[in-house]
Amino acid sequence: MRLSQRCKLLLPTALAAALLSGCPSPPRAPPAPASSAAGTPAPVPLHLGTPYEVLPQASLLTILVYRAGPLASAGHNHVIASHDMSGTFYVVPGILQSSFELHVPAATLTVDEAGLRAQQPAADFPADVSAGAKEGTRHNMLGAALLDAEHYPEITLRSLQLEPAGDATPATVRARVESSVRGQLRTFTLPVHYALSGNGMLEATGAIELRQTELGLTPFSAMLGALQVQDEMHISFHILAQSADLGRAP
Repeated sequence: MRLSQRCKLLLPTALAAALLSGCPSPPRAPPAPASSAAGTPAPVPLHLGTPYEVLPQASLLTILVYRAGPLASAGHNHVIASHDMSGTFYVVPGILQSSFELHVPAATLTVDEAGLRAQQPAADFPADVSAGAKEGTRHNMLGAALLDAEHYPEITLRSLQLEPAGDATPATVRARVESSVRGQLRTFTLPVHYALSGNGMLEATGAIELRQTELGLTPFSAMLGALQVQDEMHISFHILAQSADLGRAP
């Protein structure tokens, strides 16, 4: 069906108004169980063990978001990324008494970096996203209707409890995490793979399928549902952290 010129002009604006835009994609594994309850923050765990400070420029958080609906082909899937995470891991021998707290500044989130899009399947993430579309999406992502970065400049993630992940997944724990996005508190569980090196470095990696609604966000929908945003998104992280003691060494 041929779209009118007016619809062609409105669609990029409508898509950019969503933080998370997606497209019909193959079925994904169900997200880890999560609590949608918001309210009083959970008690802050006592931080024990050796502190490891996150190295922002050596770490990466990526969020893949997908368009949906009958008019999905009019928009793009997007790669949202942060190269500016900060925070601390507190590591205890035996791991399960360890904890962490991470901070993601909203204002430095990027949209559709060419290098990051190139790492994704080309069929879902083609390279032809204009600079104007990227900037419009980012502008609206940070706006009052979505992240509201002016009033909530930071996304925070802190561990509440670490649990064994099972014998089949060595050097992995299940982390129960409390998130604060746009000031709304939610909890979810994700796997964290870790590696400690003898030179005072910690590497933590993981991925999770998570729904926007599990973070307190409302998926975008317009034109009586013809243009939608998938609730589900794919989040992955690769974090490098350095022993605080090593960082203070002369």
